[in-house]
Amino acid sequence: MMAKEFTFPSEEWIENYMEFLNNNDRYEDAAKTWEGDFVFEITADGETVTEPIRFYMDLWHGKCREARMAGPEDTAEFTYSGPYKNWKLLFDGKIDPIKGIMARKFKLDGDMGKVMRYTKAALELVATTRQVPTKYLDE
Repeated sequence: MMAKEFTFPSEEWIENYMEFLNNNDRYEDAAKTWEGDFVFEITADGETVTEPIRFYMDLWHGKCREARMAGPEDTAEFTYSGPYKNWKLLFDGKIDPIKGIMARKFKLDGDMGKVMRYTKAALELVATTRQVPTKYLDE
């Protein structure tokens, strides 16, 4: 029997991702001194995503204290945004989360210097997405 898949993005997907992240010792170690929250945004592409879809994560000392779908009024220290097709490539390991910013596949609003000090944590954030059984909107 196949495991239940969670649609990305959705409240169920975010809840499962938070659970996997909080059980990831490599992430905890890489982010043990990190303090900052994120809004992750899937930008509208006019095809799969007709209006921006956002989720919020409060990341603190290697743990996620809160994760949920976010609205346009939600703000955070950082906003990481890009089109849906790039999110899929990111989750598949075909785009690096930091190099993706440099290659303009993603946009970061916030202190890039702070993020650059935590590249291992960023890689673990992305690697953890692969543990969540995921169904994409365009599948």
